[in-house]
Amino acid sequence: MRISVVTLFPEFVLEAARVGVVGRAQERGLLEVAAFNPRDFALDNYRTVDGRPFGGGPGMVMKIEPLARAIDAAKAAAAATARTIYLSPQGERLTQHRVEALGREPHLVLLAGRYEGIDERLIESHVDEEISIGDYVLSGGELAAAVLIDAIGRLKDGALGNADSAAQDSFAQGLLDCPHYTRSDEQGYDGVPEVLLSGDHAAIRRWRLKQSLGRTWLRRPDLLEGVELDKQARALLEEFRAEHESGKMQGKSRGG
Repeated sequence: MRISVVTLFPEFVLEAARVGVVGRAQERGLLEVAAFNPRDFALDNYRTVDGRPFGGGPGMVMKIEPLARAIDAAKAAAAATARTIYLSPQGERLTQHRVEALGREPHLVLLAGRYEGIDERLIESHVDEEISIGDYVLSGGELAAAVLIDAIGRLKDGALGNADSAAQDSFAQGLLDCPHYTRSDEQGYDGVPEVLLSGDHAAIRRWRLKQSLGRTWLRRPDLLEGVELDKQARALLEEFRAEHESGKMQGKSRGG
């Protein structure tokens, strides 16, 4: 898979993609990341990529022509058909499900805007969809591009040290992840749930699913609306809720 980023800061994008899981995915030939600077496609001596907005107002707007040429060059650099994505606060919120779908595309062109945004006519003519990584404002789309590249790169077979890691992550099954524990030189086994020390793998799987369901119910109940729970999962969630309420009542009794 190839991901091309149209950005005024190609060094940032390429450097971010050299480390960690994404770097390993590139080393193993599972992913290729490239960057195209629209300044290289500006025709004037000043390499101008922005202009004042019609109608007035603060800030500058990225111009059509340099961006269009950069996108066209990114597409021409690879034989595979490309899908162009503008990383924008106006876009659809990024989810794990969308990441998985995008990861099946042969080539993505990510457009990282700057300033007050880009000319709307460029979006209409060259962009297939807009994606947002959250309801907040960044200085540009480079961080959002790095987020999307990382989310996609780690899904590639062979990118992670353990093939099961991605399947057990938060949101992989529509739920938040369960708590994790490891050995501590200072605390030893203190505070570690006994089931994790039992060696009973069936009980451990049950506990982890129960904690995942419960944590999602406590922290992101909205996620449960989109998950179809089977009979076991519903029973585990009810069990977690009962234990949670019982714990709250005991805390009130001790404090009262």
